[in-house]
Amino acid sequence: MSEDTLSPPARDRHVDAGDSGYSKSLTARHINMIAIGGAIGTGLFMGAGGRLASAGPALAVAYGVCGLFAFFVVRALGELILHRPSSGSFVSYSREFMGEKGAYVSGWLYFLNWSTTGIADITAIALYVHYWGMFSDIPQWTLALVALAVVLAFNLISVRIFGEMEFWFAIIKVAALVAFMLIGIFLLVTGEQVGGHDSGVHLLVSEGGFFPAGVLPVVLVMQGVIFAYSAVEMVGVTAGETAEPEKIMPRAINSIMWRIAVFYIGSVLLLAMLLPYTVYQEGQSPFVTVLTQLGVPAAGDVMNLVVLTAAMSSLNSGLYTTGRILRSMAMAGSAPRFTGVMSGSKVPYGGIMLTCAVCVLGVGLNYALPAEAFEIVINFAAIGVMGTWGMIMLCHLLFYRRAKAGLLTRPSYRLPGSPYTEIVTLVFFAAIIVMMWFDEIGRYTIMALPAIVAALVVGWFVVRGRVGRIAAERAAVETAAE
Repeated sequence: MSEDTLSPPARDRHVDAGDSGYSKSLTARHINMIAIGGAIGTGLFMGAGGRLASAGPALAVAYGVCGLFAFFVVRALGELILHRPSSGSFVSYSREFMGEKGAYVSGWLYFLNWSTTGIADITAIALYVHYWGMFSDIPQWTLALVALAVVLAFNLISVRIFGEMEFWFAIIKVAALVAFMLIGIFLLVTGEQVGGHDSGVHLLVSEGGFFPAGVLPVVLVMQGVIFAYSAVEMVGVTAGETAEPEKIMPRAINSIMWRIAVFYIGSVLLLAMLLPYTVYQEGQSPFVTVLTQLGVPAAGDVMNLVVLTAAMSSLNSGLYTTGRILRSMAMAGSAPRFTGVMSGSKVPYGGIMLTCAVCVLGVGLNYALPAEAFEIVINFAAIGVMGTWGMIMLCHLLFYRRAKAGLLTRPSYRLPGSPYTEIVTLVFFAAIIVMMWFDEIGRYTIMALPAIVAALVVGWFVVRGRVGRIAAERAAVETAAE
């Protein structure tokens, strides 16, 4: 590792109190599989079916475009990690480069993202379980509540247990996707029919063309596709509980790009070549649709179990990350004090419990609107995702400017194309938010934005006094130490 990879003066320039107290229990094995798990989740396993039905084969273009910008975000985050590893991740970097207001906005947008994603996950879990007839009589909200309780229990034990769970969840997801893709390729090569339909490359254009409903539906589904990538930034939160982030993080982050290409774009194209896009439907995993159409005994059951695992993995990850982010905020005064509390096993259980409390509201949503619950929450999650990713890119832009001014040294692992990459990415996110207005459910989300902004403003006035006192106390301690 060269001297400019990590600049000690740069790293020592900012110290985050929220980084203390964690164990370094996550190994390279855990981090690499967590990175994979972050790139494969409910958005692909569950959301791709409905989006294929509305956008057709061109959905692969949406996944490719959004995947490129997701990679820019995680690459920018990777450079910030090598500047200074932190369990507070982008909240800590927002604090360093934008002050406490920036950290406050970044943290609560991320909380909005993962608390609503948690609702989407428990909704997906309930829908998956309903696939099996023996559970069809159990209300959707009951299954959602059970799933939340199980994942919460495992998350509260220790970070090592979390790492092991994510490792095996990711192994199952990757193995299942690889197996599915091999089966799909075999069917294409041999020219086998799937559910009475002739599979093949011709399906990409024969059912109304590659853009069967035009370009607009492809653009409109992008907010949902953004949600599909919403966990890629999670790899940054693990940096504070990793013994050698300087060695592990670049490899894990670089591998995300080819995973996006293979698992997302490759899977969508394969699905579009196996069955006409009109066969897929919202509310059912497209992978389950294909295997059910094949008539392979229990194949649909096995794939449904896999996608159930993916949703459990996503929920597990959301509880993990929000717990760490809220602790970083609590130590600075911008989140409730109880979210900064740690257990004896070094788990920030206060923040995890707060996220769970919001997910319980999602159980109520599953009771009131079981059919619409999933699409409603992923639109709100998409707002949180783009807000969080936007803050990461702003942090990196400010980091770049400080480095340009000679105040910091950039590590050798860098986001290419700065500062233009950051600006183009921010413009893309703004365009996606504008496009949400043209989607029925997305329009309600946009209409809720003033309420979200108002809540952030009111919340800041509530906490700013405490934030100021804590900052002053910390400055006094640092001055005395000098």
